[in-house]
Amino acid sequence: MRFLAFFVACAAAFGPASFSQDQVARPLESKTPENVIHVNVNLVQMDAVVGDSKGNPVEDLKAEDFEILQDGKPQKITNFSFISTRPAAGPANRPKPAAQTKGKPVPPPSFIPKPSDIHRTIALVVDDLGLSFESIARVRSSLKKFVDTQVQPGDLVAVVRTGAGMGSLQQFSTDKRLLNAAIDRIKYNPMMSRVGIGAFEPLGGSGDGRGIAELRSSVFSVGTLGAVRFVVDGLRELPGRKTVVLFSENLQLFHRNDPDPRVMDGVRNLIDAANRASVVIDSIDTRGLETYGLTAADDTSHMTARQISRVPMQRSAQVFRSQDGLVMLAHDTGGVFYQNSNDILGEVEKAVKDSDGYYLIAYHPPADTFDAKTGRPKFHSVKVRVKVAGLTVRYRSGFLNHSDALEQPLPRTPAEQIRRALYSPFNSGAIHLRLSALFTNSARQGSFISGLLHFEAKDLQFADQPDGWHKAVIDVVAITFGEQGLAVDTSARSFAVTLKGDAYQTALDDGLFFEFQHSVKKPGYYQLRVALRDEGSQQIGSASQFIEVPDVGKALTLSSLILEKQTTAAKP
Repeated sequence: MRFLAFFVACAAAFGPASFSQDQVARPLESKTPENVIHVNVNLVQMDAVVGDSKGNPVEDLKAEDFEILQDGKPQKITNFSFISTRPAAGPANRPKPAAQTKGKPVPPPSFIPKPSDIHRTIALVVDDLGLSFESIARVRSSLKKFVDTQVQPGDLVAVVRTGAGMGSLQQFSTDKRLLNAAIDRIKYNPMMSRVGIGAFEPLGGSGDGRGIAELRSSVFSVGTLGAVRFVVDGLRELPGRKTVVLFSENLQLFHRNDPDPRVMDGVRNLIDAANRASVVIDSIDTRGLETYGLTAADDTSHMTARQISRVPMQRSAQVFRSQDGLVMLAHDTGGVFYQNSNDILGEVEKAVKDSDGYYLIAYHPPADTFDAKTGRPKFHSVKVRVKVAGLTVRYRSGFLNHSDALEQPLPRTPAEQIRRALYSPFNSGAIHLRLSALFTNSARQGSFISGLLHFEAKDLQFADQPDGWHKAVIDVVAITFGEQGLAVDTSARSFAVTLKGDAYQTALDDGLFFEFQHSVKKPGYYQLRVALRDEGSQQIGSASQFIEVPDVGKALTLSSLILEKQTTAAKP
């Protein structure tokens, strides 16, 4: 009876509530993020990676081994440290990942990491808008092997397609089931891709559509940059240095020797956003080793011998131009551009290993760094040098002259706050929320998701009421996203939580919980996301879970088990 008022409100919106506290897992602990990249009027802090002549990391340098310059002028290093993201040596407290049996799916992870357990945050961004049909299969196969063999506990990973929205298969997760399901959805789309079947268009076609092709390339390149920017903006919320691995073979900055202003501005803005979010972008040209000569698809019947002889040089220049944006993104964010290799898996492993450790170097910027008299942001270049011979250093190219303090978001309406929490690729931790979801089907209701929701009552702001009552008002919204990033079904309701005495204290100690039902009309993969907003504190909590809704019309043996304590004697 102690949660009666809350359960009655829940039942009106989601259905009956009946389960015990023992069924609910404890929420994750929150932790203040570590700001790797920090830019304000008093301090500029940046990261750098140092390697030897063989590319091996060098981790024992001191501050006096470095020199840092802003706009060509030396700066005094005031703060210096080396950050290692590798798990500690020796026996770990977490269990080893479950072994995969051939022909059977990878089981869900039994270990749910805390923020402090996350060692590597990796976004694998597949630019299906800029990949040829030939590259798609190679990328899909390589990512499968990477997830199955290289992703470990402590890795937070997402597989993102630039041609899709914030879909169910694009969430950051430690669950290999979700990651492999996302990889399975990577396919060539001839209607959306700015690249053809192969790396080169066959010779002999009409050149009438050149202008249209350039416009198409520009528009879809901007789409690619927008998708990567979405990931970068989300990664800003997570601590530490993060890695985005971009798979593409076409991000062209120039057409006919003229810069494309839309793409150029998009690349520059993305670089600044990545640097401020402590994100390194490693780009991989998926074409591997290419031959630039004639192929069977080329029609040379109307070409002269001189024209034919120039084909290899023209195709080589075409590849060079198509890589401009990929090179710039990697270089200016401190990443690496990988090319001319057929081993995509090996390149991914190198890019991820590169995030195992880095130096943090900080200095006090000159007083006029943030004096924006012109009203326009100015880019300040930064150079980091290592004084030890034989070593190389990679670092970010610089920053715009507006402080991080100006980046604080403006106040949002309640609806905007909830929408942001629902569409963010990460769970919010202001209100600790945990979600468990199971597929259920009944003859009367059809298919639906049974959700188990728990949140901390002490995270809410209760208002004192007469006669010892305490009241909090919350908004709860549940939404399912389909495979293409579209919202499918939504449930929303406001609740008044009114408690007193022992019930109030117990809620503060143990939290509040309820069961709800969320309708799903079609089989498929879904991301169920729930956002909870406290009206008093205006804080948000969110949680999500990936769930597969099977086709019950086909052979279905077992979907899930729900255990319930029997309260009445069974009849013989």
